[in-house]
Amino acid sequence: MKTRSIEAHAHRLVVPYCRISLALLYIWFGLLKAIGASPAETLVHSLFNKTIHFMSFETFYVLFAVFEIIIGLLFLIPKATKLALTLFALHVLMTLMPLALLPAMSWSGILIPSLTGQYIIKNISLIGCALVIAAYGFPASRFKEILAKLF
Repeated sequence: MKTRSIEAHAHRLVVPYCRISLALLYIWFGLLKAIGASPAETLVHSLFNKTIHFMSFETFYVLFAVFEIIIGLLFLIPKATKLALTLFALHVLMTLMPLALLPAMSWSGILIPSLTGQYIIKNISLIGCALVIAAYGFPASRFKEILAKLF
């Protein structure tokens, strides 16, 4: 296969691949929370205890699961990209919070993340996928318009 052909296929596939990847992760992890099988429940519960005091954990956890599933589904709908990216940004901010608020769970030492910390830090790659969607998932003029509103 020629290099240009590989590049052409990559350009054609990158946005759908990123959309499907993010959708799969968000729907899967949201469903795990919804059925009470998520290995992240202890982490979420610990963060909840540090930050939220206006509802029960059980209510929050169900809403959080639904929130993740909705984000995943929205990534599959190109017309919902702006909303998906907005909710994604909010979710990423929430998921990065344990690095600062729960250091005993997130770090084994200075700049040495625990397994939980690694689970959180991997979100950097998800941000990369979201940036690809933001950069190439809109017509150029629409992307410029969205950037102008954000900044």
